[in-house]
Amino acid sequence: MYNFFNFKKFNDKYLITNDMGRYMFIDKDIFKSLVFGYEIKDELESQLHKNYFIFDDEYSFSESCKYALRDSKNYLFESTVLHIFVLTNSCNMKCIYCQAKDEEHINKSYMNKEIAEKSVNIALSSPSKCLTFEFQGGEPLCNFDILKHIVLYTEENKRDKIVSYNLVSNLLLANDEILDFLKYYNINISTSLDGDKRIHDYNRLLLNGDGSFDYLVGKIEKFKNKNIELSAIQTTTKKSLAYSKQIIDSYVDLGFSSIFLRPLTRLGTAARIWDEIGYTAEEFIEFYSKSLDYIMELNKQGVHIKEIHALIFLKKILHGVAENYMELRSPCGASIGQLAYFYDGNIFTCDEGRMLYEMGNDAFKLGNVFDDTYDTIIKSPTCKTTCIASLLESQLNCSDCVYQAYCGTCPVLNLAQDNDLFFKNISSFRCKVYKGILDKLFLILNDGKHLNILERWVE
Repeated sequence: MYNFFNFKKFNDKYLITNDMGRYMFIDKDIFKSLVFGYEIKDELESQLHKNYFIFDDEYSFSESCKYALRDSKNYLFESTVLHIFVLTNSCNMKCIYCQAKDEEHINKSYMNKEIAEKSVNIALSSPSKCLTFEFQGGEPLCNFDILKHIVLYTEENKRDKIVSYNLVSNLLLANDEILDFLKYYNINISTSLDGDKRIHDYNRLLLNGDGSFDYLVGKIEKFKNKNIELSAIQTTTKKSLAYSKQIIDSYVDLGFSSIFLRPLTRLGTAARIWDEIGYTAEEFIEFYSKSLDYIMELNKQGVHIKEIHALIFLKKILHGVAENYMELRSPCGASIGQLAYFYDGNIFTCDEGRMLYEMGNDAFKLGNVFDDTYDTIIKSPTCKTTCIASLLESQLNCSDCVYQAYCGTCPVLNLAQDNDLFFKNISSFRCKVYKGILDKLFLILNDGKHLNILERWVE
């Protein structure tokens, strides 16, 4: 008997995938046998069995594949793990693509102690044993006193919870007092590095209009001197497209072992000036492909750096286990995977939901810390609707896609860009980008030359 599968032609072969995230490349004759139900009698039969494409009877099939399906959806066995505290929408920089706010539409303010404590109380009410508290902004270090208060308040009230802390910061305000506090509480730090001085200074400006690259490099050195680990993420603008090699070299030169090549998200300031800094999905994929090729060459030369978008997908493709990356889940991580507590006490499904709020649309507001509890938030119609709208298996244009088992959809971006919670536009920027990244990865897997590098990344 033959299991349901999706497919796509790759040169002279066909890529087939199923709901368990298993994949195989097969030739035309085997593909025809699967489509028309012909008997398969060759060495591929055992592989097709092993990867759940064919089976003997329904009971043994359901028993054998249930564990694979459970691994691919492991995030559904946890309650809300990630809790994002937006300490302020004020910032000491004016990046040209800021997605967290739009200067033309939002006033600046700060979270206070009362709202901070009520937010923590709700976050600690999540049934999950292990929680992650993440500090964002604006620039969260502009409100360091409240960041510090949240950590100390959490440590006093977490009971049997295991709480880890993340900070997303441009680092410019990180003085010795702050560095010592971050180190003492083992707070994970992520900053933004968009490339070498030329690219970074174009994308990420100080309030006075100066570039921020030299300041950032100085802060990175301070973190190294105190033995504080640091990761970085990259955001791609139109200017970045011609400098893939230089961008990656800047990460290597500064000692980073990974780079997260990210396209722009069409929210906040980025949405308003898209024609100036944006690009087509095809342009981004060309940039991404060149970058990944160069990263592979560096790895062959003994320089160990990996690309995070590829890593997230490869964990699903090669090991069948989902990285808990909120955007690439089905349903997505909104509410059931993450919550965002805005400085004013309003609670949102996700970080993108509060960004849309800053643009004047509160569609993804779940409630507020003064009137709601964790239970009322999770039971809210907004939470339920977002989960339904992000379930790929029921999306008309996703259920038959060969990459369905690896992908995800974002109702916030769907609403912002297409005025519909449900994904319907297969020509959308985000869909094309993810398809392009997966095309590139499967071409590498089919070729097999760099498989050892990709496996090492995952392991």
